[in-house]
Amino acid sequence: MGFNLKKITRKKTLIGLGLGQILSLLVTANVFTSSELARKGVNAPTSQSFSGYLLLAIVYGSIMLYRRPTIKAKWYHYFLVALVDVEANFLVVKANQYTSITSIMLLDCWAIPCVLVLTWVFLKTKYRFKKISGVVICIVGVVMVVFSDVHAGSRAGGSNPVKGDLLVLAGATLYAVSNTTEEFLVKSADTVELMSFMGLFGAIISAIQIGIVERGELKAIHWSAEAAFPFVRYAVTMFLFYSILPVLLKTNGSTMFTLSLLTSDMWAVLIRIFAYHEKVDWLYYLAFATTAIGLIIYSMKEKDQEEQRNGEVVNAEAERRKLLHEEDGEPPSV
Repeated sequence: MGFNLKKITRKKTLIGLGLGQILSLLVTANVFTSSELARKGVNAPTSQSFSGYLLLAIVYGSIMLYRRPTIKAKWYHYFLVALVDVEANFLVVKANQYTSITSIMLLDCWAIPCVLVLTWVFLKTKYRFKKISGVVICIVGVVMVVFSDVHAGSRAGGSNPVKGDLLVLAGATLYAVSNTTEEFLVKSADTVELMSFMGLFGAIISAIQIGIVERGELKAIHWSAEAAFPFVRYAVTMFLFYSILPVLLKTNGSTMFTLSLLTSDMWAVLIRIFAYHEKVDWLYYLAFATTAIGLIIYSMKEKDQEEQRNGEVVNAEAERRKLLHEEDGEPPSV
């Protein structure tokens, strides 16, 4: 398995790698916003998501109303994917109250095998040796981050680790279902349609959940421009994330997206180094490089896949010419 510069520098590969890291940075920005709210004593994960879903509904809903297109997918498909997405966000954020960040980072990798199985079963995606090896290298990078946390003595236990770990596993599974379903919808339906209904149903589900779970938390907040700014920032970041996501899903698939998010914790480390001048373990740098190599390997096309496609095109063209010659009563040319 050697590196081929032409494969790495293909437009599709570069777009996938670039968009994946932009999405990873947006996730990191949202993590810092959530941490800021937590430091201020605000524990309202669904309320944060609500503002992002509402912004999606307003912007993409307006575009869809202007176009007045024919709806390509069933409305309940969008409702189900929005429900899964809202609850995945809620579960993973909620897990921070019970278990350590190290455990969350490690268990969040459960989304990777889930996505591989779901895309293989439902989307008929084929994974060959190079793809699988890229996934394995990415996971090795994340495991190195965990070891660096342990080596630096930064691991802190939670109040109920078992409960927290189960919440992360449930959330990671729901993320895998959401990502795979979104990949199917964005390829079979329409991006504007997907974002419109995702925002609409996401906002409705979040609003209901806020009324049940977080109403008291919101009433306790002393609202001001300073208090509202993190919510607005989270909404804008989430809007950008969901706007870019369909492009990556359409060009590179949900597995590439899930693997790209593995670097979000590493971007957080770099922000801590350069913005807050914190010292981190040297293994972080090696882990980041390892995950980056894994992403590059995964995004490279398999040579035999290309040859198979070219062969299929040639055979189809030859078959078409043969049929044309037979219709004209001419012997087929070699």
